[in-house]
Amino acid sequence: MTRQENTGGVEILDAQRTHWESAFSARADMFGEAASDPARKAADLFKQEGVSGVLELGSGQGRDTLFFAGEGFLVHAADYSGSGLEAIRQKAADCGVESRVSTTVHDIRLPLPFADATFDACFSHMLFCMALTSAELQALTAEIRRVLRPGGLCVYTARHTRDAHYGAGIHRGEGMYEMGGFIVHYFDREKVEKLAQGFEIVGIDEFEEGGLPRKLFRVTLRKRVPESGSGVDSDRSTSSS
Repeated sequence: MTRQENTGGVEILDAQRTHWESAFSARADMFGEAASDPARKAADLFKQEGVSGVLELGSGQGRDTLFFAGEGFLVHAADYSGSGLEAIRQKAADCGVESRVSTTVHDIRLPLPFADATFDACFSHMLFCMALTSAELQALTAEIRRVLRPGGLCVYTARHTRDAHYGAGIHRGEGMYEMGGFIVHYFDREKVEKLAQGFEIVGIDEFEEGGLPRKLFRVTLRKRVPESGSGVDSDRSTSSS
């Protein structure tokens, strides 16, 4: 497909919700049933850190939700697809882990409906690279930081600018391109670092997934603990590969 320049406005970004609802309804296991590799690595880290409660943003059809619950974590899955969350609840009941899974239908462009310092960790696989503007991503990471306890972990993945599809399809503004009806926001390291305000960057790791393969970052962040007596988080951050 020839690259085209068309930012399209918010109505095109809003339409992604309906597009994903239709995709989930048509394919019961669009991404397969096995847990993603980032979820497995995150679970290992969460266990080392003594994590109990995990917020999963963009849970899709629940392959990682069910994995985390099966590993003993209390998982709260949030997604704007009601059909996807309904499928997760049914699968959790079928697997006998319904007591460890809760769900919320939520548009993550809005403030998260949770109190400050509610969760030990947050996990999100490929939500960050969906149809979200940079301003919306900044607001999202600020909300994640708010609902994490001091020292809490955030692990997210996003396709990056060395992915084979970067720059292909219809340009929808910033680093976003549309192919096959799906809009992807591609990240570079500078974007990752800008989104890490108030966090320590524990790691920015590259990996591949799928048949293309897709090229992604796995980003691990730690919410900064307020400096003694200050009551506020430091904005300094460091990074590692």
